[in-house]
Amino acid sequence: MSPAALPALNIGELQALLRRREVAPKMVIEALHDRITEVDGKIGAYLSFDFEAAIKEAEKADVNLPLGGIPIALKDIISVARQPCTCGSKILANYKAIYDATVVKKLRAAGAIPFGKMNMDEFAMGSSTENSSMQLTHNPWDLSRVPGGSSGGSAAAVAADQAIAALGTDTGGSIRQPAALSGVVGLKPTYGRVSRFGLTAFASSLDQVGPLTKTVRDNALIMTAIAGHDPEDTTCLDQPVPDYTANLERDLKGMRLGLPKEYMIEGIDAQVKAAVDGALMQLQSLGAEIVEVSLPHTDYSIAVYYILATAEASANLARFDGVRYGYRAENPIDLLDLYGRTRGEGFGPEVKRRIILGTYVLSSGYYDAYYLRAQKVRELIRQDFAKAFEKVDALVSPTSPVPAFKIGERTADPLQMYLADIFTNAGNLAGICGISIPCGFAKVDGKKLPIGLQLQGKALDEARIFQIAYAYEQSTEWHKEKPKA
Repeated sequence: MSPAALPALNIGELQALLRRREVAPKMVIEALHDRITEVDGKIGAYLSFDFEAAIKEAEKADVNLPLGGIPIALKDIISVARQPCTCGSKILANYKAIYDATVVKKLRAAGAIPFGKMNMDEFAMGSSTENSSMQLTHNPWDLSRVPGGSSGGSAAAVAADQAIAALGTDTGGSIRQPAALSGVVGLKPTYGRVSRFGLTAFASSLDQVGPLTKTVRDNALIMTAIAGHDPEDTTCLDQPVPDYTANLERDLKGMRLGLPKEYMIEGIDAQVKAAVDGALMQLQSLGAEIVEVSLPHTDYSIAVYYILATAEASANLARFDGVRYGYRAENPIDLLDLYGRTRGEGFGPEVKRRIILGTYVLSSGYYDAYYLRAQKVRELIRQDFAKAFEKVDALVSPTSPVPAFKIGERTADPLQMYLADIFTNAGNLAGICGISIPCGFAKVDGKKLPIGLQLQGKALDEARIFQIAYAYEQSTEWHKEKPKA
């Protein structure tokens, strides 16, 4: 096979070549490097990569390991020792991590090669990757549009064959929404299923690391490698990790899938609705039963999310003060001047907005009215999902209400930007798992734009949503389409 064709392969296809010794891991890294050089000037997915370090790892890779010799890109919020970890922010522009995140250690233990740090919304705060202080990332299907966010660099790189697979993070939809808008597969694991040690925190009760891939099987392979207990993360669940690829081939006969009536609302793009309706019919043809369910507190999820997430962000980002690491304002008059100017100059407008909101809702006069009440409604949202899962095996819905929107279209209206995650952030509040898979295309301004189908499962039920996602994927051709932009 020509080296130029290697970046277009998925993990399974690449593994077969590597294990037959038809291709060496070093050749894969070199081919990816060439692809990035050719394409990334248009896409803007990569913030950095250490080609020499990846080559050294490739030369000693054991291709018989579960991910042996497979390069995996990483959202630039995940620490890799001696490599940049900017979080897309000026305040960390020159920072290099001093240790490997647990997910990086687990990837290496499975034989994978960490390769490349991907662009993102600053500190994972955004739905379009326009909040990065480093550069814009463009959607490979239409370069005038966003790839989604905040893991937009990871999603765009996988879609454009600049990465075989990637890791992102999901706090309110930041894996699933860019997966939908960029036409790839993206999983948000159950809260606590994957260690957050080495992940720069945005909202500690919501953040999860997960894979973005070209196929469902690839996603399950990576998830099997990175899931599991970690004593370094006290929120990480001590539960056995199954082989998530083991039951992919099972059919859907007898499976009950719930369609939340609150999700099929006015405002969903007509082409998105048509694609999801078609996916529902396809799932029925595969043996699944579609039933209507209710998540009655859905209307409150955006408000609850933006109270709790901003409150946690204001606490987590207090550490960036110009004292120990990161950006430092020049010639401060005193300590307060150092703090104020460092944070004012180092953080972008969206991060500042969320810190201000979070500080406000945690202040003594408003804590009960906002933060405490939001925590109570969060529990009601969690109970909604628990009751729904008593009746159905999984929930199905659009991932995003609209296809990829134009760059700059929503930057002046934060509320419209926040509504991009209307179908995803409740899953983070409830701590359940969810996956987005391609289910069709919209035609907008003469361009094909991907549409994502979201499947959500109860906590620790990733194996089931992988099974459903795989059955649907294998019965359709959507995942085989490639962007031509």
